[in-house]
Order: sequence, then C-alpha cells, then structure tokens
Amino acid sequence: MLGLEGPCWVGPGPDGGLAVSEEFGDVRLFGSARQPLGSLGGWTGHTFGCPAGICSNSEGNVIVADEQRRQVTLFPRAGPPICLVSEGLGQPLGVACAPQGQLLVADAKDNSIKVYQGKELA
Repeated sequence: MLGLEGPCWVGPGPDGGLAVSEEFGDVRLFGSARQPLGSLGGWTGHTFGCPAGICSNSEGNVIVADEQRRQVTLFPRAGPPICLVSEGLGQPLGVACAPQGQLLVADAKDNSIKVYQGKELA
C-alpha cells in the first residue's frame, strides 16, 4: 500500500478491509484485497485536524479519533459523519469498539481510557 502521506494508525475497515489515518491528513480506506477505495474526507467532505486511532463497529461503520479537534467521529456507510464524543476529551489517540457495544477512547492528555455507550455506537 503505497502513496500514503504520514501513515499513523491502522485499523480494520468495512468488509474486511483496512483504514489508515494519515498525520494531518485524511483517513484512507482499502478493500479486503488491499486495493485503494478512497478517503473518508473525500467521500464526506469532512475535514480532519489530526486523525489518529481508528476502529469499525459491528455495522461496518468507521470511527476515528481526531487528536487536534479533540473529538471522535462516526462515519456511517451512508449519510454524513456524526460526532460521537467531544466533551471531556483532551488528546484522543486510540479508539476501540468493545463487543458489548461500548466505545473505548484512549485520552493521552489525562492518561485515561474513557468508556462510552450509546445507540450510535452499536
């Protein structure tokens, strides 16, 4: 997978593919055969500050932590991006989706793991 600009984090993408965040750039998606599919910013018009951690939920939606914008955003398969969390985040770096439908966020500013649960996280 060539042509990336400062790849920082890699995580599972929809349908067995990969999602790669680029420092101060975008999040690129690759298919299960590692073929380039495009970028979240290009598809949605969303502007990232500094995309960091990435995960996918059980529905195949991509979730991205943005370190600079201090938020976690869900990118549904269809429709506009949804800000899931912005309050109380200092420096969100990592995200993970737990099997119980929870969203785990690693916040480097206060050295904590924050746990969120809600209908958008499913």
